[in-house]
Amino acid sequence: MSNLESYPPVFRPLNASPAPAPAPLLPQLNNHAMEDSSSFSSVPVPVVDLQCLSLEELGEACKEWGLFRLVNHGIPPSLLIKLEEHVKVLFALPFESKQALVTNPLSYFWGTPLLTPSGAALRGALNINLLEGINVPLSQLPQFQAEDPRLKDFRQCVEEYGRHLSRIATTLFEAMLKSLNVCPQQSESGLDESTGFIRLYRYPPGPLADEAWGMMEHTDSSVLSIVNQDRVGGLEIFKDNKWLLLNPISGTLLVHIGDMMQAISDDRYMSVKHRVRVNKQEERVSICYFVFPGEGTVVRSSKYKPFTYTDFQAQVQNDTKTLGYKVGLDRFKLNPPV
Repeated sequence: MSNLESYPPVFRPLNASPAPAPAPLLPQLNNHAMEDSSSFSSVPVPVVDLQCLSLEELGEACKEWGLFRLVNHGIPPSLLIKLEEHVKVLFALPFESKQALVTNPLSYFWGTPLLTPSGAALRGALNINLLEGINVPLSQLPQFQAEDPRLKDFRQCVEEYGRHLSRIATTLFEAMLKSLNVCPQQSESGLDESTGFIRLYRYPPGPLADEAWGMMEHTDSSVLSIVNQDRVGGLEIFKDNKWLLLNPISGTLLVHIGDMMQAISDDRYMSVKHRVRVNKQEERVSICYFVFPGEGTVVRSSKYKPFTYTDFQAQVQNDTKTLGYKVGLDRFKLNPPV
């Protein structure tokens, strides 16, 4: 188990003792109770080969699952290993050191995956998520002044990784548009590489793994999300009215359809609902990439009122502050659910 001093103070009691934490620390489990993890087995999600891209297989995976496992993506294994090592070293620093070292345009946060446009943690959600994270806006990364040698190496590694993810996301998005045979107006809703950012997450281990979530159930607001899990795993998706565990497979990436892609596709592709389970013995690290439509770009769909991602983001943040949770695309439906 990692040094307790590296965790945000609010998480330290969860790792220091098996005694239950005070009630305010625990996420209230809603909609779907905490199932016994022993009842889970990893499911074989669709596999997409980026070097031999089949539009039919890609479209089927996006329609039926809302995600797929990507192979032959072209990222050197050495880069994946090096990046994970850098991330683990960074998270292992004392909490106060991370607060001091991770400066603008990067941001360090904990307790929630919801951030404001500036990268600050958005408070107002009903529950605390047992995670800490670092937000890296890729287009602003050259502005990051890293005096610490560890951060200089980290920045170079993230920049290289970000270039690969931008290439992958653009290739997949263009293939999805072909598979959907969308009209020109919809394709203009687009994906803007300059909006891409990387989120690094660490989930602490502890005795409350059966009572609290690392990340509560949600859908991503992005066009696409690309997830690189470490060997610990814990990611679950909701499909066919049940939760399914997705174990990590070395060298592969998980690609999620986000809310923006669901709208662009006229609901033919579905934004996948997912959550993260905390492990009792080991901490979990994941490296996630998110990309969005360009600023001011209007998303047009036969299912939704025209909106920009800025409109969507503002609505999500307002709902989170006032209701305690994200409503999402239902706010923009032409015929909202009763």
